[in-house]
Amino acid sequence: MTMQSRARSLGIRIGQGEPGALNAITDVPGVRVGHAEAWADFADGRRARTGVTVVEPRPGLARHAPCFAGVHVLNGNGDASGLEWLREAGMLTTAIALTNTHSVGVVRDALIVGEREAVAGEPQLYWTMPVVLETFDGLLNDINGFHVTAEHARAAQRAASGGLPAEGSVGGGSGMICHEFKGGIGTASRRLPAAAGGWTVGALLQANHGKRGSLLVEGYPVGRHLSCERIPSPFEQRRLPQPGMGSIVVVLATDAPLLPEQCRRLAQRAGIGIARTGGGTEDSSGDIFVAFATGNRDLPVSDYADKGPLCSEVRMVNADHLSPLFEAAAEAVEEAIVNALLAAGDMRGNHGHAAHGLTPRQLLTALDASGWRPR
Repeated sequence: MTMQSRARSLGIRIGQGEPGALNAITDVPGVRVGHAEAWADFADGRRARTGVTVVEPRPGLARHAPCFAGVHVLNGNGDASGLEWLREAGMLTTAIALTNTHSVGVVRDALIVGEREAVAGEPQLYWTMPVVLETFDGLLNDINGFHVTAEHARAAQRAASGGLPAEGSVGGGSGMICHEFKGGIGTASRRLPAAAGGWTVGALLQANHGKRGSLLVEGYPVGRHLSCERIPSPFEQRRLPQPGMGSIVVVLATDAPLLPEQCRRLAQRAGIGIARTGGGTEDSSGDIFVAFATGNRDLPVSDYADKGPLCSEVRMVNADHLSPLFEAAAEAVEEAIVNALLAAGDMRGNHGHAAHGLTPRQLLTALDASGWRPR
């Protein structure tokens, strides 16, 4: 992945907001991202093209520095671990991992084991419910080969850093398809003006959804023109599911001091960014969004040995000032989807199935045909 493969380097300016320095979820101070791939080729034509992506809300164990969080489900044809307690308690106490549909369990277990080892010297009774999100990569990846292992989850955590995350066919996004092009991991951010709080909202997503003809970029119907080109769709090969079948999962982060219900409302706005790119209308898509806010620190985590203080002081953004954060979330998600498409490249996967990456030339040509002019 290079800077040339991102939307902004092509003159594409999505929305009115300005990105952070990296234009990534890691613009939110303390947030770190790591990837690990499980790629392998087998003599019988099977190919493993999958992996794990981990988002850490702060350096160190999240259980020692939890943050408020919320969940929104746009369409529930997907699965995840840890969401019910996150919804109930409004508190994120683990890293968030992204992987394929059939690897949620092994990644969850690996996160538990790793954290248990890290807190081995602590006296309290240990329990945790890690948040693991998924999308289905069974066209390009030998998903029933169960190639993701506990070591891949650990490797993604070890690789977590605060720099610009790799995008496209990396980590959990390795085998994903988006709008009938190669998809995967995308990220972007928006930084609010000082008068609106100066906070940052960052998005990281795993894009595996959408139909080619419906793709929009900056509101222009580029998918109509891309559909006219002879770019083979992975869904035309053999007897495969219909285009649009798939999912998108989104992680939103902000350093604004939001309460759990405000985080849920922020997460909900991810759906707007997906809609602006022509997605979010499929019955068969699992569209699940998690948002966390690091603006409140020193939040206690109760356990069976120490209940913590009776009360804690927290801050919150007043409701009248939430709209800029919502707008930032929608724009960051919209741009992250385009970044995922541009970064992914071509991939030949399981049993000869292939997905072509959306090239800058193809996108700019389709934009020009739609009447777009750079701002």
